[in-house]
Amino acid sequence: MALMIPPVKLKWLEHLNSSWITEDSESIATREGVSVLYSKLLANKEAVLLPQQVLCLKGPQLPDFERESLSSDEQEHYLDALLSSQLALAKMVCSDSPFAAALRKRVLVLQRIFYALSNKYHDKGKVKQQQHSPENNSGSADLHSVSERPRSSTDALIEMGVRTGLSLLFALLRQSWMMPPPPSPGGGPGGNINLCNDVIHTAIDVVSSLPPLSLANESKIPPMGLDCLAQVTTFLKGVTMPNSGADILGRRLASELLLGLASQRGSLRYLLEWIEMALAASAVVSTMEQNKVLQNQEGLIGYDCFMNILMQMRRSLGSSADRSQWREPTRTSDGLCSLYEASLCLFEEVCRMASDYSRTCVSPDSIQTGEAPVVSETCEVYVWGSNSSHQLVEGTQEKILQPKLAASFADAQTIEAGQYCTFVISSDGSVRACGKGSYGRLGLGDSNNQSTLKKLTFEPHRAIKKVSSSKGSDGHTLAFTTEGEVFSWGDGDYGKLGHGNSSTQKYPKLIQGPLQGKVVVCVSAGYRHSAAVSEDGELYTWGEGDFGRLGHGDSNSRNIPTLVKDISNVGEVSCGSSHTIALSKDGRTVWSFGGGDNGKLGHGDTNRVYKPKVVETLQGMFIRKVCAGSQSSLALTSTGQVYAWGCGACLGCGSSEATALRPKLIEELATTRVVDISIGDSHCLALSHDNEVYAWGNNSMGQCGQGNSTGPITKPKKVVGLDGVAIQQISAGTSHSLAWTALPRDRQVVAWHRPYCVDLEESTFSHLRSFLERYCDGINSEIPPLPFPSSREHHNFLKLCLRLLSNHLALALAGGVATSILGRQARPLRNLLFRLMDSSVPDEIQEAVIETLSVGATMLLPPLRERMELLHSLLPQGPDRWESLSKGQRMQLDIILTSLQDHTHVASLLGYSSPADGPEVLSSGPGFTASPDGTYSTTAGHPDTHLAEILMKTLLRNLGFYTDQAFGELEKNSDKLQQGTSSSDSSQPAHLHQLLCSLQKQLLAYCHINSVTESSSSVALLHKHLQLLLPHATDIFSRSATLIKESSWNGSIQEKLQDVIYVSAAGSMLCQIINSLLLLPVSVARPLLSHLLDLLPPLDRLNRLLPAASPLEDQELQWPLHGTSDFAEPASGMSLPQPALSWVWLVDLERTVALLVGRCLGGMLQGAPTSLEEQDTAYWLKTPLFSNGLEMDIPQLDTCISSLLEAALSGNEEQKPFDCTLRPDLSVLVDLALGSSKEPANSLWINMQDYAISKDWDNASLSNESLLDTVSRFVLAALLKHTGLIGQACGEGRYQPSKSLAEVYRSVYKVRNRLLACKNMDFIQTRSSSRERRISDNQDSLDMDPQEHSFTRTIDEEAELEERADREREEGHQEQDDEEEDREHEVMTAGKIFQCFLSAREVARSRDRERASSSTGLGSSSVSRSGGGGGGGGGEEDAILSQEGRRGSTGLTGPGPVHSSL
Repeated sequence: MALMIPPVKLKWLEHLNSSWITEDSESIATREGVSVLYSKLLANKEAVLLPQQVLCLKGPQLPDFERESLSSDEQEHYLDALLSSQLALAKMVCSDSPFAAALRKRVLVLQRIFYALSNKYHDKGKVKQQQHSPENNSGSADLHSVSERPRSSTDALIEMGVRTGLSLLFALLRQSWMMPPPPSPGGGPGGNINLCNDVIHTAIDVVSSLPPLSLANESKIPPMGLDCLAQVTTFLKGVTMPNSGADILGRRLASELLLGLASQRGSLRYLLEWIEMALAASAVVSTMEQNKVLQNQEGLIGYDCFMNILMQMRRSLGSSADRSQWREPTRTSDGLCSLYEASLCLFEEVCRMASDYSRTCVSPDSIQTGEAPVVSETCEVYVWGSNSSHQLVEGTQEKILQPKLAASFADAQTIEAGQYCTFVISSDGSVRACGKGSYGRLGLGDSNNQSTLKKLTFEPHRAIKKVSSSKGSDGHTLAFTTEGEVFSWGDGDYGKLGHGNSSTQKYPKLIQGPLQGKVVVCVSAGYRHSAAVSEDGELYTWGEGDFGRLGHGDSNSRNIPTLVKDISNVGEVSCGSSHTIALSKDGRTVWSFGGGDNGKLGHGDTNRVYKPKVVETLQGMFIRKVCAGSQSSLALTSTGQVYAWGCGACLGCGSSEATALRPKLIEELATTRVVDISIGDSHCLALSHDNEVYAWGNNSMGQCGQGNSTGPITKPKKVVGLDGVAIQQISAGTSHSLAWTALPRDRQVVAWHRPYCVDLEESTFSHLRSFLERYCDGINSEIPPLPFPSSREHHNFLKLCLRLLSNHLALALAGGVATSILGRQARPLRNLLFRLMDSSVPDEIQEAVIETLSVGATMLLPPLRERMELLHSLLPQGPDRWESLSKGQRMQLDIILTSLQDHTHVASLLGYSSPADGPEVLSSGPGFTASPDGTYSTTAGHPDTHLAEILMKTLLRNLGFYTDQAFGELEKNSDKLQQGTSSSDSSQPAHLHQLLCSLQKQLLAYCHINSVTESSSSVALLHKHLQLLLPHATDIFSRSATLIKESSWNGSIQEKLQDVIYVSAAGSMLCQIINSLLLLPVSVARPLLSHLLDLLPPLDRLNRLLPAASPLEDQELQWPLHGTSDFAEPASGMSLPQPALSWVWLVDLERTVALLVGRCLGGMLQGAPTSLEEQDTAYWLKTPLFSNGLEMDIPQLDTCISSLLEAALSGNEEQKPFDCTLRPDLSVLVDLALGSSKEPANSLWINMQDYAISKDWDNASLSNESLLDTVSRFVLAALLKHTGLIGQACGEGRYQPSKSLAEVYRSVYKVRNRLLACKNMDFIQTRSSSRERRISDNQDSLDMDPQEHSFTRTIDEEAELEERADREREEGHQEQDDEEEDREHEVMTAGKIFQCFLSAREVARSRDRERASSSTGLGSSSVSRSGGGGGGGGGEEDAILSQEGRRGSTGLTGPGPVHSSL
């Protein structure tokens, strides 16, 4: 018989976690869905099938019953063997039926998904917080440190002079403008005014003579200079307004100077301030126009001045726009233009530049092929380093020691510096090359050196996207096209060209084989090997295999691209001299393999690694780029920090001899936000966010651009001579370097600042918000707000504001910048945008608002807690509330639900990870970083799940509304034969459903992986959730059954019902939960048993009405006869007809619920394991006297006993021994022990005494023995408690107690009489020390003293007489009873009881004297004999007895029970 699923060995592969997280775990509900996921497990070899156990059909060897006579024991043995073999056979067959096979697949798949979720999103203390640079713009950290330097007295004097000089100048200028001009003969303006305007003119001339962006790097300007700039701009802003007192020319000159300063400072903030000023001044001019008080030439600016500044900005950045599209202000006859037009023109230009930049920074995946590339007007390329083979296309072959502008490279889009050669890709995808040509590495058809750039030909013709050329060995080159095909050329040793041979290839040749049909997104040429990454995350390597650099687990070379099987989801690769580094698509994982000498693999050792191995140090960071050099490696994080490992000056740590076996932060660049890195053979380049280039490493050919070629540069240093050049890309060759200004098409790290158009800081968002708030008022009125002449211009301005805002939000997201960049602007911006959504704005504006919201949703969202509260207030509390939500509210709800679906947020919502993961969170996609909030801290290992509980309850309720609505529709239309879809269809439940499913999945994953106990807050949350969900599901199944019954003639109802149930909470969601509960300890599911039992009947009723149940049952029963060997085949059975097939999942759900119920019940039948106390007192619990078991739930037992003892010794009836209220039966026993006169306690005591007198047990004449009575009362109370006879004792007559009650009375009197005997012995012993020795020598003897027997004989004899008749009836048990009686006598010696009694009395006395706590007395009392009179304590006697019992003595009252009885 073939089994369906053979046993499997599980081995989860870490790198596949990401792909498992994205799988829809709810698809396990159907057998087809789970089969797909299970086959993925098999395909990835995460589940390996083991050899199948052979099923032993041969039963146990039985004897020949006819010939042999067997004893009853042997018969039992054979019966057991037969039963066991039958059970094993049944288990084997049943556990491999189609349902069992599907169930096993489900459980395995869920385990895999839970492992992936837990591993990736739940904190285990292993993920390091990546330190990130302070969020400053353009070196404000440096600025801060500059201002902190101690100032000398000279500095102070200079500052004083400058400040006072400025103040004086401003005062003089104001005064000159205010004074009436003296009459001049020509009737022209007065001399004073000319003086003011001359001063401003001079300033304008100075500013315009400066090179572009001279004031851009504020870290280089001393604080005093910044202070002066601030004062000057404030003064000039005041002057520009028409009512400032300045004349028209003064106002015009002031606005020109302001613009000149703003463009030199190069920051978007200053340009926005100028636009704000220009609009405000224009508005005043418009008002004056309306009031007819306008002077001529008011509100104008010099046309040439403005256009010069605009052209300078365009030249600096290379704008993408066509000249015909450039908007220019209208020039008046006297060479002026309107301030309003100039401001709009400038704003459009800034927005266009920001859009261009933004398009280059989105992830490369989102750039569609064929999209018009962003082309710079001009590209400036700077070259430096070795020119030995004309690789820098300079006439001389001398090395170039500092950057030199190279005109011949001008139209470059991308450049690759190789081994003494350079490749230039133009914007049209053509490639040109120059430099060393040996082995055909240039691809020009020969091996000659090339002193000028020459174009390569590609057959077939293709546009090339990227080139990678080796930095060492004999030189080979790879290139991939815009379609993702790969060409290679150059030296072919080791098969590194991938053409299946080792031939040199002098023209580019297309690589066929395994890469055919693959879309390649990254290539890298190492020294002797090559690598490529495909769009679907596969890594291929080929060439020299020594040291394991190809990652295939061996040292063999490969001459065609070969898939590296051990990793997936790869995004980028870099090949070094003998090692390879790969980076995952999401930036969370870096692998390295190959030669480990000098620690260049980063694993903490120098071993070779033959298969990809994760670089542990970089776990928990978001890595943007990796580079492999000859003996070192680099990684760039999303926060712009650089890590290096390996050896030599490339580590940038200040020594050229240093070695780092693990990635180490380059401290010198820690405060610089690096956006790109490149590594040559032994030198490195880095590009900062403010366009500065740093270099370090080998500088023998001047490749570090320091103006000299002395020894190695051991710490990153700025390359000289590039100040003011907006460098955008860099490339390091073997010994030469290039930097150029063309925008990259796939920038990995976003610059926070780009001259004129991008500033990721709060001030930008603040300006844009104030623009929107100010100019959105009256958006629908006929007359637009001033200064806009028409609604069209007004709306256009608002669209530009929204576009710039949208670009900045997109850049902040792409750059992984924390939400704190918005500062206090997030909430007002969010409210403003949603308000715009709700107001009736023109469609074009509404579209812009929607786009801005969808782009920046995650940035604008409030912290997690606030979001939860917002969600709670927005989610409808009743079924009719959806319609009442406004458009803005719906969108807000949509955005919040979408944002919460991110697994990172779900994990922090449940308290399984800290919500503030640093800015990294955002870089992997739409994400959001909450500010650290105490609410999410996990106290004492229990996450705070309150928020999640509220959210899950609300989501479930909302899903319930939908299901109700759908049922309502079905019930209404059940009498109609119509196929129309339900009107309640809406996209909303998808969000709700996904979020709830995500919460459940992470909750179950946490419970499964962390083996939680019942006390865990996660289990409590799961219980609360399921206590709502299971009754809801029960209700759904009941309604479904009723509906089908009532409309059984309508076939279409079943089909519609299937759709409704499957997406409801009782559908695939419930299937996932029920299957997951099988993975958790039984104790977690058991509290849900009643709900599960309620769920089964309606589910069963529904399945009976549906077509799938009976064919499936037949299939299960017939299965052993027609077993199939194909374990992976969907077990639903292809023979089922379609209507039945779609309901198979529901039958499976019923069976799984039944299995879960069975597990819960099975566990309950076994009972809980025995406690320590029960194990200690096992002997006593078997006796009839302690048949009532142990009292386990009294808190602070010792304290209770002590207070009881004090009450007993005080003799005060009113004293309350316990603070807490006792159960009625317990309070009766306490009253009895304390000798209370209350009923029924008093009657119990009198009943026993009367019974004793009737039996003539108490014949001793006693005087003043109240202590003995107290002991007797305690013993009686304890025994009544432990035998559970209190109810019987209260109800029985005085003289006819039951047999067990009489036994209790007899035991009390045994103790009583033996204590009396001990007292008499004490009296005798004071006279005879020899007697004392004899007693202590024979403590265990029964024949201790004839007098002792005289007290106890009558009781024992009477007991014997009473029981003899019973014993005769119970034949066969006599010996056993005698043995027990003997054992009782044997262990219960008078000496030991007496010792306990005396010790207890001594302790009671010392307690009275010291008034110390009872527990101390009990704990430290030693059991020794000591003389003394009365005043002992019965309660303590019990307690001591209990302690003695634990040490080996076993008095009647037993060890544990006495202690716990009262």
